Amino acid sequence: MDRGRLFGRGISFPPRVGPDGRVAWSEGEQNIREAIRVILLTELSERLNLAEFGGGLGRFLFEPNIVTTRHQIVRRISQALALWEPRIAVEEVAVEPDPDDPQAAVATITYKLVATQSRERVSLGVTLGG
Repeated sequence: MDRGRLFGRGISFPPRVGPDGRVAWSEGEQNIREAIRVILLTELSERLNLAEFGGGLGRFLFEPNIVTTRHQIVRRISQALALWEPRIAVEEVAVEPDPDDPQAAVATITYKLVATQSRERVSLGVTLGG
């Protein structure tokens, strides 16, 4: 099975140069994981020609690290991925306090790949205020 054809291919994130001196590409499941990060780390209005694109998680920067804030982050992540990443079906989004940083949380997204029904998981840190 050609995973690149099945799941897509794109410029790697973060962008980097490959061993051949050219821009590195990602494909397959890695491309989907990178796309999730791009969506969630992009602020609304950051893309000039697609202002509604992104997760907008930066709006939580000065919010307290409390249960209510973390529930809002769960909703925002779920909405953004449902809108912008059709290759996955989100099963669960959990946002918990970061045990190493009282002003941060860790978001863990569990999803199934639509094409294969394979279950995957990705985590990312979210910086909060206080």
